[in-house]
Amino acid sequence: MTATAPAAESRPQREQTAPRRAPLRRTDRPWRTRGSGGFGKPTLAGLIVRYALLVAVLLLAVGPFLWQMSTSFKGPMDDIYSFPPALIPADATLGNYTKVAATIPILSYAWHSLLVAGTLAIANVVLATAAGYALGALRFRGKRIAMGILLSTLLLPGEVTIMSQFLTIRTLGLADTLAGVMLPGLVGAINVLLMTAACRSIPQELLEAATIDGASTWQVLRHIVWPSVRGMASVVAIFAFIGGWDDFLWPLIVLSDPAKYTLTVGMEYLNSNFGADPRVVAAGTMIALVPIIIFFAVFQKFFFRGVGEGAVKG
Repeated sequence: MTATAPAAESRPQREQTAPRRAPLRRTDRPWRTRGSGGFGKPTLAGLIVRYALLVAVLLLAVGPFLWQMSTSFKGPMDDIYSFPPALIPADATLGNYTKVAATIPILSYAWHSLLVAGTLAIANVVLATAAGYALGALRFRGKRIAMGILLSTLLLPGEVTIMSQFLTIRTLGLADTLAGVMLPGLVGAINVLLMTAACRSIPQELLEAATIDGASTWQVLRHIVWPSVRGMASVVAIFAFIGGWDDFLWPLIVLSDPAKYTLTVGMEYLNSNFGADPRVVAAGTMIALVPIIIFFAVFQKFFFRGVGEGAVKG
C-alpha cells in the first residue's frame, strides 16, 4: 500500500510538468495568411477576388447558352424579351423542335456536317503532323522562307482569299460538292504552327540516333514523333472538327443544291420561314450545338492534357 502511493502521486505531477505541444497549423487551406510562406497560394482576399472573376466569366460564357436553351422550350405565352430573363419556361413545349424537324432534313444535313468535320479533323492531324515535323525537326534549304509564307497567311482574314478559293474550286470542278467544301480546310496554318512547336521539343539527338540506326522517315514519324506530339494532335483535331462543323460562310458559297447543305447552312431556312419566331430559331441552334457539346465532353480530357504533353516517352 505504501509502495504504490508515491507512484500514484507522481503520475499527475509528470502530467503537469510535461511540455505542451504547440497547436499544428493547418496546411490544407487554399489560402495563406499575410506574411507567411507558401507564395504559391493566394491570400484570402486574393482567393475571393479570383472566385468572383471566375463567376463573372462563367455568367458571360454560359449565360447566353442557357438563355438560348430556355428560349427553345418556351411556348407562345412566354415572354422571351423580359429582363432579367426567366430561364424556366412557364409554358414549356417541344413544339419548336417539331417545327425544325418538319422544315429541314436534320439527319441528312447533320450527316453532311459530320462528314466534313470528321474529314477535316483527320486531314489536319495527318498533314499538320507531317508539315510540323518537316519545319520543326528537319533541316533543308528554304525553311525560313516556308515559315515566313506560312506566318504571312495568318495575317490575312479569310474573307480576302475566299474569292480566289472559290474560283479555284470551280476550276477543279468541285463547286456544289462536299469535296469542294473540304478542300481549302484540309490543313490550316495555325495547326501546322502548333505541330511545329510540338516537334521542336523532341531532342535532335534522338532523331539523329534513329536515322543512324537505319530508321526510315515513316518509322521515325510512327515510333518517335507521334508518341511525342499526339497530345497536341488531339488539340488540332478538336479545333479542326469544331471549325468544320460551325463553318457557315464557305459552305454557303460553294453549295447551291439545298440537298447537299450542311447543318449550319440548312438552319438558314429557319430565319426565312420562321423569322418572326425566335423560339424556333433557338431550337435549331440547340440542335446544331448538341453534337459539338457531346464531342467536346468526350474528348475534353485529351484537349486539356494535350497542351501539356510533349515529353519524349522512352
